[in-house]
Amino acid sequence: MSPLTLVFLIAALAGLTCALAGVFLVLRRIAMLADAISHSVLPGLVAGFLLAGGPSLGPAFVGAVLAGLLTVLAVETLSRSRGIKQDAAIGLVFPTMFALGVLWISASYGNIHLDTDAVLFGDLTLAPFDAWRIGNLNLGPQSIWLLGVAFGLTALFLRILGKELRLATFDPSLAKLSGFNPDLLHFSLMAIVSITSVAAFTAIGAVLAVALLVAPAAIARLYTDSYPQMLKLSAAVGVGSSVLGTALAVLFDVSISGLIATVLGIAFVSASLTAPRRGVLWQAQAQRTTKLNHAIEALVIHLSLHANTSREAEESLLSHLIRELGWTPQWTRDVVEEASRRGLLKENDQRVTLTSAGQQLGRS
Repeated sequence: MSPLTLVFLIAALAGLTCALAGVFLVLRRIAMLADAISHSVLPGLVAGFLLAGGPSLGPAFVGAVLAGLLTVLAVETLSRSRGIKQDAAIGLVFPTMFALGVLWISASYGNIHLDTDAVLFGDLTLAPFDAWRIGNLNLGPQSIWLLGVAFGLTALFLRILGKELRLATFDPSLAKLSGFNPDLLHFSLMAIVSITSVAAFTAIGAVLAVALLVAPAAIARLYTDSYPQMLKLSAAVGVGSSVLGTALAVLFDVSISGLIATVLGIAFVSASLTAPRRGVLWQAQAQRTTKLNHAIEALVIHLSLHANTSREAEESLLSHLIRELGWTPQWTRDVVEEASRRGLLKENDQRVTLTSAGQQLGRS
């Protein structure tokens, strides 16, 4: 494969793996743990470098995953035993872990190729050339192997424990009564997230790894309440955004990670505006419809109360309705037109009267 093809493949695989792993982070409202894990694995990478005596895939991967799990354990311990809210615990733990890694690098490895910028931002254009070698055997880019393993573990985990995770997520008490251990499920999920985060940021950096863990699942959640549909939509958004962002970055010769994150941001804003039921535009339309329904009911009641009375002629004038009900002329016109469309009113010479359907509604 050409290096460019490998870049697209790595980007798509990272988007797919992170999107699947992030679904339960969003459902459980612990998305910021992904940020904590992605930044806190730095001391684990340095420890793996130290134990191996240089750059080595295995020790660095294991050290980073263990550092991620240590972060989760520290956050949970602080939030449960010390009465600190989870967001505050995250704010305490991950800067400490990240700072420890930065200090360790600065003190012990300042003159070698192990820098924090690579961990934070990554460089997809170089990922195809970072090969995994065993002796003289070239097995291809390390990122593909790592992401492939992470994807396989994530897919297997969700396949085997998906139902249990859903039960523990939405009803922990029932999960306990059913014989499941919600805490064990939680830490198993965090182990998968840690493995995914480490696998992803070796190629795309911690910042984009967090974006791919959270944004696709958050977008999918705006569109559906179905778990299977959320998994599929999240995966599609993760892969689609990664491929589109990579293609645009190559076209305009800009940062791939930056453009993928930008595409994810645009996709989330678009979903926030247009998603059925949860989108801003839909909710605004729903609120207007509700307000219009109430206004029509108020108008029908008003006309019903004055029907067949000496004041009926005056009370049915549009100009009088504007003053009586305190509506603007435009809103009054909108209400009358909608009520007429529904067959509740008929308008004649700036006067409105109830139809038989309107009279029946007024009586009800």
